Amino acid sequence: MTADPEPMLRTAIEHATNSVPLARPDDDVGAVLDALRGRRFDSAAVIAVCRDGVLVGLATVERLLAAPPRSTMADVMDTDPPVVAPHTHQERAAWAAVHRDEPGLAVVDDAGRFLGLIPPQRLLAVLLAEHDEDLARLGGFLGTASAARAASQERVTRRLWHRLPWLLVGLAGAMLAAGVVGAFEEALRANVLLAFFVPAVVYLADAVGTQTETLVVRGLSVGVQVGRIAVREVITGGLIGVLLAAVAGPVTFWIWGDAEVATAVAIALLAACGVATIVAMVLPWLFSAMRLDPVYGSGPLATVAQDLLSILIYLETATAIVG
Repeated sequence: MTADPEPMLRTAIEHATNSVPLARPDDDVGAVLDALRGRRFDSAAVIAVCRDGVLVGLATVERLLAAPPRSTMADVMDTDPPVVAPHTHQERAAWAAVHRDEPGLAVVDDAGRFLGLIPPQRLLAVLLAEHDEDLARLGGFLGTASAARAASQERVTRRLWHRLPWLLVGLAGAMLAAGVVGAFEEALRANVLLAFFVPAVVYLADAVGTQTETLVVRGLSVGVQVGRIAVREVITGGLIGVLLAAVAGPVTFWIWGDAEVATAVAIALLAACGVATIVAMVLPWLFSAMRLDPVYGSGPLATVAQDLLSILIYLETATAIVG
């Protein structure tokens, strides 16, 4: 079983230890190896080479063992080792060590003073925990792997508790949508053809919004900010609305022969798709900002908002054009 990342520490200094071998640049390699015998360290894989407390290099035990006779630590140390600041995030710190092929990572302050070393076993634990968390995020959970496992394995009562409130909000929205349609009863009675296109406008706006919402939730789950995709997604949603309107208008006129209804359908599709795109981006972002999982709530709530707005846009447009 993998370690639960929730109790894991989050910054480099919290993983560092001072219980590691220390040496000076002019120390004899043989003397340093002799000094290691009979002593216990948190990790002896890397020797920190310091001058007056300032880190000047790191040397692995393998380099010491392979060093020629009468070598000094300055001869075998890495003079440009990977180092991180105390408050560097643990994942970035771990990757810094991996990319430099080092078994340990030194933590230094702004003046270069040696504060401690992150030993290899802790680097491995960090990488494992972060990998576990990333997999959980890819599954759409904004949280740790333990949260993802809990959500996947929770009891039926907990599943209902997480889902039903949002679906009840959806039910209330459906009742409200019925009220909105009822408010346009006279216009629909005067031209029954208008009612034929309510499901089409609502469905297409929902479909566009669902695509956007999926992209946003996926992005949030792997750390992509909404702002980085907002402009392109709004443009895409607008272009989709234009293309759907360009197809729906002529087809509606060709089949039903009513130019005013065809115009209303085309304009409503254009506006509804654009609005649905914005709603589908804003709601997951709000859920994420409030530390709520957008997987449960943003879908039902976005559907309610998109349906209401799509119906309102279409019937207002139709009333204005058809009369």
